[in-house]
Amino acid sequence: MNAFAALAEPRRRAILSLVRDTPRAASDIAREFPEITQQAVSLHLKALSEAGLVDVQPAGRQRLYMLRPEGLQPVRDYLEGLWPARLQLLKQAVEREVHSDDR
Repeated sequence: MNAFAALAEPRRRAILSLVRDTPRAASDIAREFPEITQQAVSLHLKALSEAGLVDVQPAGRQRLYMLRPEGLQPVRDYLEGLWPARLQLLKQAVEREVHSDDR
């Protein structure tokens, strides 16, 4: 699974928010989602790990999950690639508006 597919699921985005600043155990993460099973949370964590968005660190009997910021680089690159074209279109629209006001 790639980063885009992993991020398409709202609960996975929520999990990333939970592990953004502090590593958290799977059981702690699961408590934040009482509407789904621990197994479902584990599947989301597996998908995030396979996409390179979280690192997993053994800590005794637990596994701690933490955000892997470099895993978001493909998403960043894609979004940053959109801006030059969008800004150019905005510039052209503004210039058309300014020139039409000059007439």
